Amino acid sequence: MNAFVFPGQGSQFPGMGHDLYLSSVQAKDRFEQANEILGFRISDILFEGDNEALRATNVTQPAIFLHSVILAELLGPRFNPIMVAGHSLGEFSALVASRALSFEDGLKLVSQRATAMQSACEQAPGTMAAILGLDDEAVEKVCNEIQDIVVPANYNCPGQLVISGSISGIELACEALKEVGAKRALVLPVGGAFHSPLMSPAREQLASAIEATTFNPPICPIYQNVNACPEMEPSAIRRNLVEQLTAPVRWTQSVQKMAQDGALHFTEVGPGKVLQGLVKKIQKELEVSSAEI
Repeated sequence: MNAFVFPGQGSQFPGMGHDLYLSSVQAKDRFEQANEILGFRISDILFEGDNEALRATNVTQPAIFLHSVILAELLGPRFNPIMVAGHSLGEFSALVASRALSFEDGLKLVSQRATAMQSACEQAPGTMAAILGLDDEAVEKVCNEIQDIVVPANYNCPGQLVISGSISGIELACEALKEVGAKRALVLPVGGAFHSPLMSPAREQLASAIEATTFNPPICPIYQNVNACPEMEPSAIRRNLVEQLTAPVRWTQSVQKMAQDGALHFTEVGPGKVLQGLVKKIQKELEVSSAEI
């Protein structure tokens, strides 16, 4: 019983996707199509750029999306999921791979999402921090006690929860969490407070774009970030995508639910192996692998 999962922001690295580009005419055509849709040559940035160039949100998000979606296409009949899921941005890749969205519409939404998030970051600066070594309930309790904007953002695996909020709120929360036993409270090098109320302006901008986009029932259930539940209905998928920008990524809960529903093997489709590591930490008996062309 095979589940396919798609990584989000943070998986990028210089040169990623070059092997895909060289592998087939189909892949080259997708990259050229993306260059046209985006209005800049993202392929050149990927293949010739550096880490700094890849950190720009308007480059990072489309880049990871492209890598994952093209890789899924190149798998052909080996892409045979009983279910799919994506971590944050990866949810868009999963929706395209499972045919709920066209490639063109998916890339346009990802680009609009990146632009809206960057604008929200500029309006209300914020940051995120990884909290290690505490259970989720302890982290949630401390966040609720801080007199500033701080919320759980990414439930990555047991003992690893990323929080998000204002810069001052994150600083206060990190100190408080270390006092109650966190092994580490590490502020992350990110551009803003993703998956927090500070992304509300981006949510409003993206909502109209999502509503104007055609969604189809996917070929298999997609377990969405906001509720960790399987969805097949386009209206529910739309609603959850809008909510995702300000709601936490419930990755721990998603993997647990997918395993409960029959997934035994998780294949990561995209750059890196971050999700494989998280899946094994959530349920060590699950099998994991990388998609390979």
